Amino acid sequence: MDHIPRVSEVLYVGVCREIGTPTEVTFRRDIWDTGEMIQKPSRLYKGEKEMLSGSQKEGFRFKSSDFDFMKWYPDHKVICEMSQSTFYHPPRHTLIYMDTFDTPPGFARLQLLTPSNREIVISSLLERNNAEYISSSLLRMRLHQSMKGFNPANEGEKLHGPCHNYTYRSIEADVAWCFHSRHWPSPALPWVDRCLIRTWPSRSVLQSITDEGFHLVPIANRQTHENSDLEWRISFSQAEQKLVYYMNHCQFLCYGILKIILKEVISDDLLCSYCMKTILFWRIQESSSTPWLPSTLLQHVWFCFKFLMQCVYTGYLPNFFIPENNMFAGKVVGAQQTFLYQKLERFYEKHVDFLLHSPTIREILTPAVSDPYFVMPTGTIYLKSEIDIDIAFYCESFSCSSRVFVSDFLSNMMHLNIIDQLFSTCQNVVFHDMLISVLVSTSMSLKAQCLFVSKKKRHSNDRSIIHMLGLVSKLGCVSDGLYLALYLYDTGRYQTALTVTDRVKQRLSQPHIMYYNRVNRQRYREVVGGQSMLTKLRKAWARTIVLSEDFTYIEELRLEQEVSTMNGMAFLYLSPLVTIHMLSVLCHYRLGNRSQYLQTLTDLHNLLLYDDGRYVELDNRDLPWQILGICQHVVGDLHAALQSYQESLRQISHHKIHMATETRINLVKSQLRLNSTRTVT
Repeated sequence: MDHIPRVSEVLYVGVCREIGTPTEVTFRRDIWDTGEMIQKPSRLYKGEKEMLSGSQKEGFRFKSSDFDFMKWYPDHKVICEMSQSTFYHPPRHTLIYMDTFDTPPGFARLQLLTPSNREIVISSLLERNNAEYISSSLLRMRLHQSMKGFNPANEGEKLHGPCHNYTYRSIEADVAWCFHSRHWPSPALPWVDRCLIRTWPSRSVLQSITDEGFHLVPIANRQTHENSDLEWRISFSQAEQKLVYYMNHCQFLCYGILKIILKEVISDDLLCSYCMKTILFWRIQESSSTPWLPSTLLQHVWFCFKFLMQCVYTGYLPNFFIPENNMFAGKVVGAQQTFLYQKLERFYEKHVDFLLHSPTIREILTPAVSDPYFVMPTGTIYLKSEIDIDIAFYCESFSCSSRVFVSDFLSNMMHLNIIDQLFSTCQNVVFHDMLISVLVSTSMSLKAQCLFVSKKKRHSNDRSIIHMLGLVSKLGCVSDGLYLALYLYDTGRYQTALTVTDRVKQRLSQPHIMYYNRVNRQRYREVVGGQSMLTKLRKAWARTIVLSEDFTYIEELRLEQEVSTMNGMAFLYLSPLVTIHMLSVLCHYRLGNRSQYLQTLTDLHNLLLYDDGRYVELDNRDLPWQILGICQHVVGDLHAALQSYQESLRQISHHKIHMATETRINLVKSQLRLNSTRTVT
């Protein structure tokens, strides 16, 4: 392949559009980091910690990108040397000694030094040589047993390495229960010296990594036979995440290209994305003579591929932190190793042209490869437009904000406290959006309390709820005022609810409003182009109304929420326009405005029949048809309600409300039979 630097620049720009610009990758990470920061105090209060890792957290948004969750008890302290026990205070802390004597490199045994009060730990203990050790195999199995079947919506649940693996709403997730140590393990001390010599990462990042320690996950070395049930793998997931964050964008894109190559070109189960990440870490640390620039991207990718070949040939891929730990041990061996090497060798003979075997990369490189006179366009043609960046940010922020919906009032107060501390110094739209979610959640928590308090307290709570939901309407996106309208309807203030609903409807009807990735680009640009993301959120963004399983928002949807929750779904998702029509029908009906609610029913029916996905997602129409049926049922149009319920059953079961639909169908049929009997009589 001629003109490597030119082709390399084309690859850089094309992959940047595919994987994400530096701005996109940064805000993806910021959004999820912010969510974790806000939830941290409430998790600690509940006695556990959680860390999100994996490709989603790193900033990738491939279809195959998954979520990896590591959970641990913060009061269980792992020490690497007995002298470190002086830092802790039993029985407030449970001490665990990490024993690396006579274990494979990168693995350890965990000896329980002081009693634990956690059932999963107690039930995983084994006695060896008059000492108690925590069995990795038993704890892994206990976790799997406790999680399997816990959520009916999880599919394909299985043990995967140290993790409980499942799929929820087409997204794969791994959950591992582990132990954390804030000390740096002695087997990885040479890594610190190597980093100082190679000057990557920087001293500040290195200090941050070693200060935060490491984890131990419940999986043994593949080649261990005796006492393998006691071995735990030393995990540096926290450190690796910091290293990925520390990469420049060219390095991050190289990581993405290696992932694409693995999936679309090599496609071999012997290799995983963690292998590619390890290879890239080695390349970055040892490539001080070759700068990481768009013009050298291809050169770095090619080097990583050759290094992979070498590792497969020798059957040895050194772990980045503990090189003595061969990540290919017991895996890349025998006939499979030979077959994989031969496959890689065939690609090697094609030189970097082998990249064209990837559909994703081929589409990017074909113009530059096929035309020797190809000239990269100048200007901003390769940069994503402001609107495309806004759409990406919109989808990312709203997908994360639902994670802070909790029923526990104290947890909500903790979330609000964190946001309050940071909000004044950081006008970050992420904090702003989290604030909206927490305000809604807190309001619903107060509403739930009203069932058990005095009349005076109910009145006080009502004022607080109105105030908070009023703030949501004022500070939130265009559609967020519907939370206030739902509350007003459910508390019998129908005319006021209609006023709020009509105001939201009028704002939603403006042509510049963005809902998911649908927007009139020209009008959007004219109204909010060049303004801050916070201004865009308030003036031009609309989002789905999220009904959490923890709260009852209106009685008419209680059955759907209960059935959906029973089937493992945490939320109901309502299109803003469907919500507006539903509230309009119900409020006008309660007020006796017959012509208005009949017209609104017709409008809602036409919306579901003719909308092309602009206002109601095509794969999320089971609930909208159900809502139409409920509204028709409430006003007494039983035949129309029956047809709408039956149409709901024909939709994709997005919310898993079939049982609720069938219950309502049976109720309508009973009423129709009763009416028929009365007519005959």
